[in-house]
Amino acid sequence: MKLPASTEWVLHCATTLAQLEPGDTASTAQLSLYFDLPAPYLAKQLKALVRSGVLSATPGPRGGFRLARPAREIDLLQIVEAVDGASSPYLCAEIRQRGAGALPPEECRDTCVLARKMAEAHQAWRRSLAGSSLADILATLPPGAPARTRARLAAVR
Repeated sequence: MKLPASTEWVLHCATTLAQLEPGDTASTAQLSLYFDLPAPYLAKQLKALVRSGVLSATPGPRGGFRLARPAREIDLLQIVEAVDGASSPYLCAEIRQRGAGALPPEECRDTCVLARKMAEAHQAWRRSLAGSSLADILATLPPGAPARTRARLAAVR
């Protein structure tokens, strides 16, 4: 499975925002400088997280983004699906029924075993992401990481 680069961006931005003090925000400009990302495209991705209820936005010159809910209530699947959607990356085109190797229709009444296996893998991937919250990610960071993140983010204002 290959996800767009923007998926990495939003996962890191959400994790960064989860490290802020309650009530604090970070702007698109700050996050784009912090991660060396293109601000216009990052803004589009952050707005998708707002629409999905993962982030909230405060407009204005001192505005920015923050988590819309506590980190323990936001799982990685919510973040990924906000920008990439929920559809499976595998689409079975039933090629087993085409070409010189086509199977007879009576052997194709059930879903293709490969399509079933890919669907199972997709569901396992979704369960894994849904089972990991931003709070779980923060719990794995070194003790000084949140303070360092806040200081470096403040330095790029």
